[in-house]
Amino acid sequence: MDQAEQLRNIIKNNTACRGQTSDVNLSPPGKIARVITVTSGKGGVGKSNISVNLGIQMSRIGKRVIILDADFGLANVEVMLGIRPQFNLADLMFRGKGLRDIITKGPENIGFISGGSGISELTNITRSQIAFLTQKLDELDEIADVIIIDTGAGITDSVLEFVTASSEVLLVATPEPTSITDAYALLKTLNRKVDFSTEATVIKMIANRVDSYEEARQLYMKLNLVVEKFLTVRMDFLGAIPQDLNVSKAVMQQKPYSILYPNAPSSKAVFELAGILCNHAPQRAYAVSGIAGLFSNLLRLKLKK
Repeated sequence: MDQAEQLRNIIKNNTACRGQTSDVNLSPPGKIARVITVTSGKGGVGKSNISVNLGIQMSRIGKRVIILDADFGLANVEVMLGIRPQFNLADLMFRGKGLRDIITKGPENIGFISGGSGISELTNITRSQIAFLTQKLDELDEIADVIIIDTGAGITDSVLEFVTASSEVLLVATPEPTSITDAYALLKTLNRKVDFSTEATVIKMIANRVDSYEEARQLYMKLNLVVEKFLTVRMDFLGAIPQDLNVSKAVMQQKPYSILYPNAPSSKAVFELAGILCNHAPQRAYAVSGIAGLFSNLLRLKLKK
């Protein structure tokens, strides 16, 4: 079965990811977008690359996808897309821009929002500003089916806050010992946070840059063995992306590999992950009120400090 035929089959069965409509411009009243947070224990494991290419593959399936670059200050998403946005999240919050003003159009009909220095400027946010931001972001639920949040790497406060506030998390790890150790450190830190709920959050691991599917499974089992022994966090296995020289070639050209090399092993693997996510959406992921609910949780955590 070729990739085009796989796409057609997934489109027929993607109701879990698609929501209630396929209309590009309209959404039913009260629709809630699916929010997927992508994170990692350390930098350099391909997290942002996965976020971008996963978004592209979901868009090809028929989803309206928006990527929020929450790796503040580094702008990895825009670098990989080769696009410099005119406005960012802080412009929405403090400079009078509307939500649609800060959404930059990317390839394959995806949109992305640059975080810029937005979250650092939200440190002293007031309750009225929280209500304003939540109201503005609520509009995002109406224009997107899937919102992918690309966090920073590691266990910084901003990363932990995003993951804690999220209901569906993808954890990226590679076979490198430091990646495994840092992924566990992230989960261990989450496990200690009073505000983190294992019942309200689905965490799935993606094994990146592996030589085989068996190596990916072993990577998951190695990490999950320690997690189950010492933590109360539950982590499932989503899938694997193989080692692929086309990925680094695409990065050098500032183009997503799923566009430059659609038949490459990495592109096919991300396509499969997109299909799995679309057809097996966890029910718990819809418990929060979309992106507005996530930011409401995020800012509530900041107010506690």
